Amino acid sequence: MPVRINLDELLWQRRMTLTELSESIDITLANLSILKTGKARAIRFSTLEAICRALECQPGDLIVFDHDTENSEPKDPDHED
Repeated sequence: MPVRINLDELLWQRRMTLTELSESIDITLANLSILKTGKARAIRFSTLEAICRALECQPGDLIVFDHDTENSEPKDPDHED
C-alpha cells in the first residue's frame, strides 16, 4: 500500500514505547499495534489528533504517501476494477 504509517520512527525519535503512547492517549495497545504494522484500513481524526498531540508532530509526519510502492501491490482477485 502506498500509504505508510511512520509510528515506529516517531516513537524511536521521541524515545517512547508503544505502551507508553497507548497509556498517554487512552487507546488500546492492540489498536495502536494494528496502526503501527500497517494493517489498519482507516484512522479516526480523534485518534490522529491524540497521536499528534502526544508525539508533538503533524499528521504528515505520521502518514506518508510512498510513490515507489504505488504499483507494487498485488491485485486482489476478488476485487473488480
